[in-house]
Amino acid sequence: MIAAQELQADYHFPQEADTQLSSDTDLEDLEARNAKAGKGKAVKKGKKGPGEKGKGTAGKVGGQGRVNGHHQENGMENLSLFEVVRLGKSATQSVVDDWIESYKNDRDVALLELINFFIQCSGCKGAVSSEMFRHMQNSEIIRKMTEEFDEDSGDYPLTMAGPQWKKFKSSFCEFIGVLVRQCQYSIIYDEYMMDTVISLLTGLSDSQVRAFRHTSTLAAMKLMTALVNVALNLSINMDNTQRQYEAERNKSIGKRANERLELLLQKRKDLQENQDEIENMMNAIFKGVFVHRYRDAIAEIRAICIEEIGVWMKMYSDAFLNDSYLKYVGWTMHDKQGEVRLKCLTALQGLYYNRELNTRLELFTSRFKDRIVSMTLDKEYDVAVQAIKLLTLVLHSSEEVLTAEDCESVYHLVYSAHRPVAVAAGEFLYKKLFSHRGSEEDGMPRRGRQSLNANLIKTTVFFFLESELHEHGAYLVDSMWDCASDLLKDWESMISLLLDEPFPGEEALTDRQETALIEIMLCAIRQACECHPPVGRGTGKRVLTAKEKKTQLDDRTRITEMFAVALPLLLAKYSVDAEKVTNLLQLPQYFDLEIYTTGRLEKHLDALLRQIREVVEKHTEMEVLEACSMTYHALCNEEFTIFNRVDIARSQLLDEQVDKFNRLLEDFLQEGEEPDEDDAYQVLSTLKRITAFHNAHDLSQWDLFTCNYKLLNAGLQNGDMPQQIVIHALQCTHYIILWHLAKVSEGSSKKGDMVTLRKQMRAFCLMCQRYLTSVNTAVKEQAFTILCDSLMIFSHQIVSSGREALEPLIYSPDDLLQAELLNFILDHVFIDQDDDSSTDGQQDDEAGKIEALHKRRNLLAAYCKLIIYNVVEMKTGADIFKQYMRYYNDYGDIIKETMSKTRQIDKIQCAKTLILSLQQLFNEMLSELGCVFDRSSASFCGIKELARRFSLTFGLDQLKTREAIAMLHKDGIEFAFKEPSPQGEGNPPLNLAFLDILSEFSSKLLRQDKKTVHMYLERFMTFQMALQREDCWLPLISYRNSLQAGADDDTMSVISGISSRGSTRSKKSKTPAASAKRKLPDEEGSCSSSDAGVWLNREQGAQTPVMMPSPHLTSTVLRETKKLRPDEGYMGVYAMSNEPQQHTPMAPPPHPQAAMDYNTQVTWMLAQRQQAEARQQQERASMHYAKMRSHMQHAIRRGTGLMEDDEEPIVEDVMMSSEERLEDLNEGMDFDTMDIDLPPSKNRRERSELKPDYFDPASIMDDSVLNVSMF
Repeated sequence: MIAAQELQADYHFPQEADTQLSSDTDLEDLEARNAKAGKGKAVKKGKKGPGEKGKGTAGKVGGQGRVNGHHQENGMENLSLFEVVRLGKSATQSVVDDWIESYKNDRDVALLELINFFIQCSGCKGAVSSEMFRHMQNSEIIRKMTEEFDEDSGDYPLTMAGPQWKKFKSSFCEFIGVLVRQCQYSIIYDEYMMDTVISLLTGLSDSQVRAFRHTSTLAAMKLMTALVNVALNLSINMDNTQRQYEAERNKSIGKRANERLELLLQKRKDLQENQDEIENMMNAIFKGVFVHRYRDAIAEIRAICIEEIGVWMKMYSDAFLNDSYLKYVGWTMHDKQGEVRLKCLTALQGLYYNRELNTRLELFTSRFKDRIVSMTLDKEYDVAVQAIKLLTLVLHSSEEVLTAEDCESVYHLVYSAHRPVAVAAGEFLYKKLFSHRGSEEDGMPRRGRQSLNANLIKTTVFFFLESELHEHGAYLVDSMWDCASDLLKDWESMISLLLDEPFPGEEALTDRQETALIEIMLCAIRQACECHPPVGRGTGKRVLTAKEKKTQLDDRTRITEMFAVALPLLLAKYSVDAEKVTNLLQLPQYFDLEIYTTGRLEKHLDALLRQIREVVEKHTEMEVLEACSMTYHALCNEEFTIFNRVDIARSQLLDEQVDKFNRLLEDFLQEGEEPDEDDAYQVLSTLKRITAFHNAHDLSQWDLFTCNYKLLNAGLQNGDMPQQIVIHALQCTHYIILWHLAKVSEGSSKKGDMVTLRKQMRAFCLMCQRYLTSVNTAVKEQAFTILCDSLMIFSHQIVSSGREALEPLIYSPDDLLQAELLNFILDHVFIDQDDDSSTDGQQDDEAGKIEALHKRRNLLAAYCKLIIYNVVEMKTGADIFKQYMRYYNDYGDIIKETMSKTRQIDKIQCAKTLILSLQQLFNEMLSELGCVFDRSSASFCGIKELARRFSLTFGLDQLKTREAIAMLHKDGIEFAFKEPSPQGEGNPPLNLAFLDILSEFSSKLLRQDKKTVHMYLERFMTFQMALQREDCWLPLISYRNSLQAGADDDTMSVISGISSRGSTRSKKSKTPAASAKRKLPDEEGSCSSSDAGVWLNREQGAQTPVMMPSPHLTSTVLRETKKLRPDEGYMGVYAMSNEPQQHTPMAPPPHPQAAMDYNTQVTWMLAQRQQAEARQQQERASMHYAKMRSHMQHAIRRGTGLMEDDEEPIVEDVMMSSEERLEDLNEGMDFDTMDIDLPPSKNRRERSELKPDYFDPASIMDDSVLNVSMF
């Protein structure tokens, strides 16, 4: 029976501690209940023995609302306790009260229902009967329930999805808590209910069935939490009673009430007895469940234990907050599962939040502080966030605990790309550096240079500079925005720090600090106006609330009012500093331009325009000029009244620059005169200004195309044009073409504008093509980039979206231009790092190398876009695809995405391009190594590995790629037999080894297509080729075997199906032409797709001129499965011999003939010759493989449409063909690897006898925790 005798040895119940059952609610006041007559020891009721169970109680009626121990709803139906809790329609309090009433009437029946409640909550369909409850031991009952467990599905209530089951978990935990709370004054001390429940949960928590362990552990931990609460209340009552007793005893003898002293003494004694019993119960649960389950093999169970022990230590810190319990949390922080580590940190946060507990945590902090600091870099972002928050609490409680190194490891996380981590680190930084205020700071002004915020802003600038990540100022501001927005919005203090002179004794900001302050100020303004994180953080813009919108508008108004006045002054002060000016000129785009009019700030607008004009005239850096251009673009808004004022200033500036450019260009291009450097500098600086403004403004009225074209043409003719002039002239001309196209597209152009645009566009493209042969690399890169963009813009897609009128502008590159573009990519992209000369001698600089790689990636991406959008022929991609393996680290993602996009456009053409790239590599290898080469050489193995990678990119859906794979094999076969052997007849063709490469794609063929491809292969073979067995013919042999593997699987299925189901399908099996008449699915709808389908259908019905496939055996004798040799892994896991087995004689011809035809004789000779090889394969067979085949055949027999080719389940294609390839299974996939939790074994009795080690610490914890010492 389930009794206390089965608990741990240290679980002792005092025999004299039994108490009477309480009346009705079991919640009477303890002192009033002690006054009852039934409380004395003389009337205490002992625990029933095993033979007394149920006596005298079987006929009692249950409590109100219950019939036979079951909850009754609406008087209509009886529901079990599990169903009541699962439905959640009844209040937990009333459900528990009903159960308590039933327990008072018949505690055996009520307890049996509670036991079945826990069993059913585990998902077990079995139930404990009253007979089992009376006569079976605890372990026997659990074993019986294990055998009756329904394991068809791995789910059980605690793991089932859906809102109902999520609510069930909370209801389940609530039920246990309410049950203990309602029974805390008497029932839990009767040495029967708690004894039975704890014994049951302890036994279930040690079960091998995951559902039992999970459910019982959760129940036991919640039961323990409820008991801790009871123990805490008992402790409080004992302290109160002790104080009352001491107060009464200290009274004088005349005023002392002896009866009250006796009552208080008896009450304290009863409370002590109850507390001892509660402690025994808690010890039993802790040592029987927690100590074993906190290191369970299942992460969810470990997480439950750690979560609850955190509750105990926080709830009853006097008893649990010590090193004996804290060590479990410290050890588990090394858990391999993130959810368990997360529970450890959240449990500790509840402890460190209470400053009164800090002294008890000192030893734990010193021992595990380093581990907490290291968890800030946890691979699970949620864990890292909670680790930083925990360190913030530690810092808040005591600053001396964390060293400078500890803090610095958190500081740099403000630049993390993951925003929650960065925000947590920003809060830590703010607490450490900015949250301390001394008494002398209280009298400081709120704003201005002498304010407290000004000092904090300086501290922020110092931190920003010391972090040496200056380009990430936006990340720093975003990290601190939630906790320090008031500081970052104090733009008045920032302006004062930049413009005001320092006070006596104050140290002025350095030039570097001023630059950093301006950048932080710009980032703060951007964050306030845009209200979303910077690029790289977050998933995009979110919808703002009404409060956030109001705050945004208020901030924007404040920014405009402040900086409309201050910005001209700042520009005047820093006008010569390019970096400062570039940041300051970005401020007007966040202004509310209406305030210039409503606030009467026009004079400040004029001052701003004057300063911008001076900046344009002083600077030639493109960043500064583009910032000026964007500022004019932001101010030239026709919706506001300031538009005319700004437009006039812009037109005057551009008039001057264009006139100056025309004048300088005329002098620069005069014949017979050698231009000096000063003239070239003047032309270049003016051209830069015009180009920067042309990017954001339409300068068509100045007709800049003619002068730029003359400049470019002169550069080609003379060859001595400075490269920067050519680069900016190309860019400016490109902008001219685009602005002209925009006007034509809008329909606002004149009648002849389209003809002019067509001529200019074609002339400019030819000019760029000519510059591809320039000697200067930078010029060639600029010409290539602009040419790719122009070809994309003026491709056939220009007429999409109802723009058919632009059809005359379509420009398609000719073969010469395509070849030049491809050659440029091969010469300037696919090069070694050391060969790159574009960094101008900065190869030793790591940043220079990264920048050069970034530039080459952009060039490759520009060309790949032409392939994807069918601007250039797809076959040109073969030269790109063949570089996939060699340059995988640099360009692998671009090439892979290009292959994916081209496959979506045209599967067949993409497959032909892939096989063409392999053929090109093969030809290059032959030219390098010669006709006779070693197939184990690095070159050949590299091509074979590339083919395998290509094969993986086709995915697992064979129907979608059916025609493409078939066409790929067709082209590969033709290439293999294209060139005869240079050594004469009798030797293999020159490219025969290519079949070894082609075999990598055999697993992607459907079974019926393998037969077709095999027949097509035999058209190229001669009789002598079929008999060859030399090493030089191995590629042919292996390729044929890879094609025959699927055919033999079909044969096996046919034979087994016929032998088990009769001859109902014999006609279909005898007429292979029937399957040939079935049409392939036309997925592409293109000519190439239909051609491939015709080829497949034609080959399925064609007769082989030289060889025929081996005849299928129709004998009812079962064939032995083929054994897989280790050296034949590439042939496929399910490869079957295509020849008769040794024990099966050749069947005679079905019809009498005078002599067998020639092809049949050849087939018979081959079969006889390969019988010895088949016999060796059978002897090396694996029992595991035989079992797998039998299961597979059984599964196929059960399926419908056994002989339908297209409906057969695909088996071998989802398996890898060699053990060495298992690690690369996911290469072509876009999903993450996950662990599969298989349901328990079907053999329940066998499983119940197994004792696997669920408690191996090495399986769930890092190695570092195994060496952690005890406290």
